Amino acid sequence: MTGKEKQASFISQGIILAAASVIVRLIGVIYRIPLANTIGDDGLGAYSNAFEVYSIALLLSTYSIPTAISKLISEREDKKEYGNSYHLLQVGMVFAAILGFLASMLLFAGADFIAQYVFKESDLSTAIPLKVLAPTIFVFSIMGVIRGFFQGKHTVIPTSVSQILEQVVNAVVSVVAAKMLISHFSASEKISAYGAAGGTLGTLCGAVTALVFLLLVFLGYLPYLKKRLRRDKIGAYEDRAFLLKMLLLTIAPIVLNQTIYSISSLLDSVLLNQILAGKGVEETLRREMFGLYSGKYRLLTNVPIAIASSIGMAILPSVVQAHTSKNRVMLHGRIAQAIKLNMMIAFPCAAGLAVLATPIMNVVFGDTGEALAMTSKMMYIGAASVIFFSYSTATNCILQGVNRMRMPVIHGVISLVFYLFLDVILLRFTPLGVYALVIGNMVFPLVICILNWRTLRREFGYVQELDRTFLRIGLCTVFMAVLALLSYRGLLFVTEKNGLSLCLAILIAIPVYAVMLLLFRALNEEELYDMPKGAALVKLAKKLHLM
Repeated sequence: MTGKEKQASFISQGIILAAASVIVRLIGVIYRIPLANTIGDDGLGAYSNAFEVYSIALLLSTYSIPTAISKLISEREDKKEYGNSYHLLQVGMVFAAILGFLASMLLFAGADFIAQYVFKESDLSTAIPLKVLAPTIFVFSIMGVIRGFFQGKHTVIPTSVSQILEQVVNAVVSVVAAKMLISHFSASEKISAYGAAGGTLGTLCGAVTALVFLLLVFLGYLPYLKKRLRRDKIGAYEDRAFLLKMLLLTIAPIVLNQTIYSISSLLDSVLLNQILAGKGVEETLRREMFGLYSGKYRLLTNVPIAIASSIGMAILPSVVQAHTSKNRVMLHGRIAQAIKLNMMIAFPCAAGLAVLATPIMNVVFGDTGEALAMTSKMMYIGAASVIFFSYSTATNCILQGVNRMRMPVIHGVISLVFYLFLDVILLRFTPLGVYALVIGNMVFPLVICILNWRTLRREFGYVQELDRTFLRIGLCTVFMAVLALLSYRGLLFVTEKNGLSLCLAILIAIPVYAVMLLLFRALNEEELYDMPKGAALVKLAKKLHLM
C-alpha cells in the first residue's frame, strides 16, 4: 500500500469510527428522552451520579486497554511480528479479565459507602443503579481487548458495529427495564432510584451483547490469524512477562490522562453536592440540578466530543507508524489532517448547539419552563467546550502515539488544578450555582488545548496551520449558524411546529455548510479525494462548479 493509500485509509477509518460514534450518541440521546420522562429529574440525578462513579472505576481499571492494545499491536504488525501480536492479545486478555473482575467486585461492595459519604445521600439512592452497573466493568474489560486488537490491525469495523449493537440493546432494555422496575417498586420511597437501576441494567445488557458479537467475529478471524502466524519468521518471540510490562507501561499514562478528564465530571457532582449542601440546598434539588447538567447538557455536548475521541482512536496506529518510520513530513501531515477533520465537525456542532439551544432542549428532552431556561442557558454558555474538548482529545491521542505519554497527564493535572480552583470559587462565592460547572467544563479543556499546542510545536516542530483549519472553517460555521437560526425562526412562523422547524433547519444547514467548505476552499480536491467515496464526491463538486 502506498503512502497516499495509507493516508486515505486512515482518514476513512477515522470517518467510519466517527460515523459509528455519531449513530451511537444519537441513539443515546433518543433513548434518554423516554428514560428521563420515566424516572424523572430525581432519578436522572441518581443515574448520572452512578455513571460518574462507574466511569471513574472503568477508567482506573480497563478503559485504557483498547488504546494500549491498539498501539502495541500496531507497532508489531507494522514489523510483521504476528506471533508477538498474538501473544500480546493473550497477555492482555488475562490481565484485563483479572483487573475487570476485581474492579467490578470493589464497586459493588462500595456502592453504599459512595452514596452516603461522596454524594451525601441519606436514602442511598445512587447505590442501587451503581450496583447494577458494577458487572459491566468486567464485561468491558474483555470487550476492550478485542476492540484494541482489531484496531491495531488497522480495521475499525468490528469496533464500530459492536458499538452500534451495544447501544441499540442498551436503549431498548434501559427504557423497558426502567418502566418495569418503577411499576414493581411503585410503593417504595426509592422508586426513582429503581427506575435509574433499570437504565443502568440496559448498559450491562448492551455490553454483554457487544462482547458476544466480538467473540463471534474473532472466532471467524481465527483461521486467518493462524495462517499469518505460520508466515511469521521472526524466530524468537517476546517474553510474555516483557509484554505484560510493556502493556502496563503503556496503560499507566493513558489511565492517568483519561482519569483526569473523567474525574473532572465526578468532581462536578461532588463539588456541587458538598458546597451547595453547606449552603442548605436539599439533596433532591441538588440531584435535579446535576441531572439537568449531566443528563442533558453534558449528554448533548458529548456527542461531537465522542466523535473526536473516535477519530483519535482511529488515527493512533497511523501516527505510531509515521513516528516509528521517523518520517517527520508524514507525521506532520497525519497530525494536520486529524486536527482539521475534528475541527470540521466540532465547529458546526458547537455553533448549532448554541444558536438552536432552546428548540433542541425542548424537542429532545421535552423541557419547558424553568428546566428549559436552565438547560438552554447552559448550552449558550458552554457550547464552545465542544471545540476545546475535540482539539484536546485529538492532540492527546497524537502525543500518546508519538511516545510522549506523560505530556497529556502533566497538562491534564495543570488544567485540573486550575479547574478545581475556579469551580470552588464560583460555587462558594457567587450565585451561579450549576452554571459554575458549565464554565469550569469549558475552561478545563481550553487549558489543555493551549499546552498541547505548545508541546507539538516545541518537540516536533509542528506549526499549526490556522487559515484553512480554523479561520475558513470558522467563517463557514458562522454563515451556517446564521442560516440555521433564520431558517428555524422562519419555518416556525409558517408551520408553528417546533420539532418540524428544527429538523428542517438542520437539514438545510448541513448541505449549506458542506458547500461553504468548498466555496471558501477550506476543503480542497486532494482532501476530498481522501474521504470515503472521494472520487465520486470530487466529480459531483466539479459538476456543480464548487471546485
